Amino acid sequence: MANKLPLFILSATLSFNTLATEDDVYALDEMFVTGTGLKHASPKSAHPSTVLSGDKLRTKMGNTVGETLGNELGINSQSFGSGVGAPVIRGQSGPRVRVMQNSVGNNDVSSLSPDHANAVNPIIAERIEVLRGPSTLLYGNGAIGGIVNVIDNRIPEQIPDKLLGGALEQRYDSASTETSTALKLEGGKGLFAYHADGFYRDQGNTYIGGQPIDEAAARASDPTLEGTAVLDNPEGLLRNSNARSKGGSVGASLVGEVGLVGAAINSLDNNYGIPDNGTGSPPVRVQMNQTKYDFKGQLNKPFALAEELRMKFGYTDYKHVELDDGMPATTFLNESYESRLELEHQPIGIVKGVLGFQSVNSQFSALGAEAIVPKSDIDSYGLFAVESFNVGKVTYELGVRGEWQGIKPSETYNSVSYVPLSGSVSALWDITKQHQLNFAVTQSQRAPQIQELFSKGVHEATRSYELGDAGLNKEVSYNLDLGYRFNADWLTAELNLFHNWVNDYIYQQQTSAVYNETAEAIESSCTGGPGACLPILQTTQANAIFRGFEAKTLFPLMENRYGALDLTLFGDYTRGTFNQGGDVPRMPPLRYGLQLNYEKSDWSADLRLTRGEAQTRAGDNQTNTPSYVLLNLGTQYHLASFDDADVMLFAKAKNLLNDNIRNSTSYLRNFAPEAGRSAEIGFRVDY
Repeated sequence: MANKLPLFILSATLSFNTLATEDDVYALDEMFVTGTGLKHASPKSAHPSTVLSGDKLRTKMGNTVGETLGNELGINSQSFGSGVGAPVIRGQSGPRVRVMQNSVGNNDVSSLSPDHANAVNPIIAERIEVLRGPSTLLYGNGAIGGIVNVIDNRIPEQIPDKLLGGALEQRYDSASTETSTALKLEGGKGLFAYHADGFYRDQGNTYIGGQPIDEAAARASDPTLEGTAVLDNPEGLLRNSNARSKGGSVGASLVGEVGLVGAAINSLDNNYGIPDNGTGSPPVRVQMNQTKYDFKGQLNKPFALAEELRMKFGYTDYKHVELDDGMPATTFLNESYESRLELEHQPIGIVKGVLGFQSVNSQFSALGAEAIVPKSDIDSYGLFAVESFNVGKVTYELGVRGEWQGIKPSETYNSVSYVPLSGSVSALWDITKQHQLNFAVTQSQRAPQIQELFSKGVHEATRSYELGDAGLNKEVSYNLDLGYRFNADWLTAELNLFHNWVNDYIYQQQTSAVYNETAEAIESSCTGGPGACLPILQTTQANAIFRGFEAKTLFPLMENRYGALDLTLFGDYTRGTFNQGGDVPRMPPLRYGLQLNYEKSDWSADLRLTRGEAQTRAGDNQTNTPSYVLLNLGTQYHLASFDDADVMLFAKAKNLLNDNIRNSTSYLRNFAPEAGRSAEIGFRVDY
């Protein structure tokens, strides 16, 4: 079954395409991708992109950005309990997937460790874009997974058509007895526009479909459990997984024919737990606080050959405290300044594009007895350009970026600097009105981050001893993407193939040695008592290859006075191997399934069945994860509009089979499975 369904999706796509004629064409709604700087309509994008907005975003909303995007093709969520969910794109996460807000980096420390939650809460988002290809070079080198851009309109770029508008959203989820509320107010008059939003989320411990700890797998890979005869492993509940978060933004702008100028302030407070390991050790929680100031300016046609001149600046004050039994163990501080200057030039012949400058300057600190990285000044300065043009039926896009990156530790280590250079070219060929073929080649370089270079010490939240390598080289990847799309009124299909070669790929590998906390020494085997030893996570690098596919085929089954019914078949797969042999750890498994969508007037419903195969190539000193079946059901209903208000009611039944799903991309897969059977209900009022 695992091997047959992807072949069926592909063969069905190709065989149906041979029967198509020009008369079968229908027009797709254009979805503009704003994060590219060039504002292409997504069907015309020469590289894979994902856009969630409107009802589609509301019905897929999760607690984290990763959970919200987790069912999109090629995207998974790297959970670390319910409070953390980083997006994993084609097997890449952390620094290889940059998460931004309104095209400016969020500058938290989520990319430093899997237990660090992202400081972007999707409940306030109006739109989420996932970008790959040349456009990623607008925002940084090394994002071989892609760019995730969360847009919340905190600095308005247009004057609303009313003085007071907004939205109210309320949700309840039975899996964690979660209640969440989000409120948005915005409006404007004349040249003035304003925006205000706020949210509050409170969730208890998560109910699961079995026991939280896979004891056999956990004991095989975690020396922390050595000598512990019995693990506290209650059925159906993931303890210490409760969380509470709140936040909000206030922004305003002046918008006219000349351009715009605006500013906003955002605050976030998040407290979440790390699921325990059953040994009775004290609970670990994380208290995260962030304040962010954003400024934006734009001039329209400021001088000859210039279409727009855009300036963005963000200041972030971030604090992250890891609490061991309620007492601070490690505190992470990050004070950062990010600035961007973009010039979108007027077409020069057939060429249009964007060029600019970006700088990020951070003062990073890790404080406390268990601080594992030194206090450092981290700076980067980059120049970039992305250009596009059409020749006949082919749209070309080219991108280039050069950066200087430096890290200056305050003690112990020497300063390091790197000059990563990246380039990309892609082409979209409109073969006919039905058939599109796209191809992209990217050479990307990534400088190692501070935790990859200088980590040394016990990290309570990950229950490990982490070791960096100050001698790491730049990571260099060569990526090929090939995609095909077919659009007709009786069938739509999409197939993307990718193959990435990465020299000096940087990753964390659990070693066969252990760290004895009692003796404060690295040992080949544990000589201490129960709970005395921790696994060692060593940062290293090796040449690696990643390859895989994403496929989707939609069949319209019915469209009449009884409504419209569509069937979608989908599948994705990523395989990561090292050139010298062995498997890259924490890769997602083969995933495939089907979805039925029904619509009639203001009511719609969907049923989604996903099969995830067992991950039997977990990597050295890692454990496999079993296969799973995930069945979800959702429904939405729009009430008749009144007084310019739109009311949407929605309900979702998730994991209806109550499967105990182990996430192969998670560091805690043996201790914290995904949520069990649950129901979510809610409403949204837009005015």
